[in-house]
Amino acid sequence: MGWVDGRLTLSYADPRHELAGVRLAQHAGMPADQLDFAYRDHAWFLDVAAPPAWRLEYQLRLRHLDGREEHVNDPGNPARVGGAFGDKSVLHRADYVEPAWLDLPGAHGTWRELTVPARTLDADIAVRTWSPPGAGERVLIAHDGPEFDKLASLGQYAAAMVGSGSLPPFHLVLLAPGDRDDWYSANNAYMAALTGPVLERIRTELGFTGRVTGMGASLGGLAMLHAQRRAPAAFGGLFLQSGSFFRPRLDPQESGFRYFQRITRFTGPVVASAFAAHPVPTLLTCGTVEENLANNREMADALARTGYPAELVEVPDGHHFTAWRDAFDPHLTRLLARSWGETSWSLGSWGPGSWGGTEGS
Repeated sequence: MGWVDGRLTLSYADPRHELAGVRLAQHAGMPADQLDFAYRDHAWFLDVAAPPAWRLEYQLRLRHLDGREEHVNDPGNPARVGGAFGDKSVLHRADYVEPAWLDLPGAHGTWRELTVPARTLDADIAVRTWSPPGAGERVLIAHDGPEFDKLASLGQYAAAMVGSGSLPPFHLVLLAPGDRDDWYSANNAYMAALTGPVLERIRTELGFTGRVTGMGASLGGLAMLHAQRRAPAAFGGLFLQSGSFFRPRLDPQESGFRYFQRITRFTGPVVASAFAAHPVPTLLTCGTVEENLANNREMADALARTGYPAELVEVPDGHHFTAWRDAFDPHLTRLLARSWGETSWSLGSWGPGSWGGTEGS
């Protein structure tokens, strides 16, 4: 059982036939009509074409005889991966390799914990920062920061890149998401808090005066682009992963989201723009098997057309923290070097193809 020669084979033991059905629960774009297991020989079995990805995070949806349903991890597969909504089972394609930086020694740095009052939100924003010696004016600020650190090892990445000499020393700033759906959905009140009191406090605490490089994933990526468009003087670069750049034509399945119209009121003019006054180096990554791929392609084209040094890298994976982690190096590494003007660290020239092109499966 597992991932062999482009196919997935899974089973779930049910010797007394106590279940009415078993179904594969996944978000990797697999055809909905091919996910039901068949019962034979006292177990449920599935044999289906694998998605065009390196990995599959999944659960099994069990349907009981009384109609009750539950999601469980696969008892026949001990491999688990953490996510924003708990652990899931995971399968890897034979050619999948974890990032090499996970095994590198990290530079030493100082962690600080801050709480910044945000009047426009009537709330506080929790901030955690990491600073190695010599970080100076180089700052990376991340939405969903605690989650990125816990589930994608962002702090470990920063320490490894500095410790190995792949990047110069820099400050890492982790922003807690708070009321995430509201704050990160093109919310002007959140933008005002981020680019006002939050950055002011961080500048004071870390002792820098310049611009920051912003990163975020999903709604966090959308929110970082929104902040840069509204307050361009604050940003020197953007790293946007699987951004939720919803558009009515491309994302009708998201129309029930409470803040869908607020998002589309922002993304529409950005995509339709013929000119951007303050473009910054921008790299987008998106999984080849996730729903946001179409709107990320459209947004990357729009940014590049309006003067942003922008490119989209398509990663053969889905919409989750491990996929975002796996794209940090070389892509975030190069974006940081470019946005900080550190040409001695930059790998290759900036422009089409400088990121190694679109990654296929």
